[in-house]
Amino acid sequence: MKKFLMTIAAAFVAVSMNAQLYLGGSLGFGSWSTQKLLGDKSEAVFSILPEIGYNLNDQWAIGTVIGYQNNKFNNVVNIDGVNVGGHEAAFTFNPYARFTYLKAGSVNLFIDGGVDFSSATKGDCTYLGFGFKPGVAINLNDKFSFVSHLGFVGYQLVNPDGDDNNTSYFGLDMSGANLTFGLYYNF
Repeated sequence: MKKFLMTIAAAFVAVSMNAQLYLGGSLGFGSWSTQKLLGDKSEAVFSILPEIGYNLNDQWAIGTVIGYQNNKFNNVVNIDGVNVGGHEAAFTFNPYARFTYLKAGSVNLFIDGGVDFSSATKGDCTYLGFGFKPGVAINLNDKFSFVSHLGFVGYQLVNPDGDDNNTSYFGLDMSGANLTFGLYYNF
């Protein structure tokens, strides 16, 4: 039993010596509105998405994003075609595995594969996604990295409160809705 525990401890130490912890995340804000003739609609979204990850080696990392999104809207059409207004808050949990496939100087190209989960409280709506997000990391120095993701390839499901009103999507989405910027601190 002692040999088994010592082997596990030695393996853990060997893995941790090559590993590096990173902390970071991203902030987001967006707002749009229309004038009176177009329905006097508006929406403002704020999100804070802290992230923690662990570099297993030079190519692989694991991590998660745990965040919060706040959405304030007026006269936006809901799933039933009714104009609604109000305030919504959502919790986000996104674990991932990151594969870095190219390192060129201070620039790293990677792809994150993972699960995206969000749950909104007021509208009782859940979002679930499985897929891949390509990204780039620019190492500013030994401690700080600028990180950006652009796009999503995979499957997404939105399940609002009620029956027979789910929305699903499969494919490639390179829209601005899938563009994020963040800053990481590497330990």
